[in-house]
Amino acid sequence: MMSAVSFRLLYLIFVRLCGWLVLLGHSSASKTAELLVPRHEVAVLRRTRPRPRLDWAWAEPSWLC
Repeated sequence: MMSAVSFRLLYLIFVRLCGWLVLLGHSSASKTAELLVPRHEVAVLRRTRPRPRLDWAWAEPSWLC
């Protein structure tokens, strides 16, 4: 059990370090684009599908019945 957990931890650390090394090679413009694209996608999704307004009638617990 312990070896599986330590292997998983080492794997996650390795993947994170590789991701940072890849980012070091990118230019500033590509880093900016990586941040702006998901923000734009979230903005579009918020316009097309607004969050539902929750009220107490919607959250009626079924276990009371």
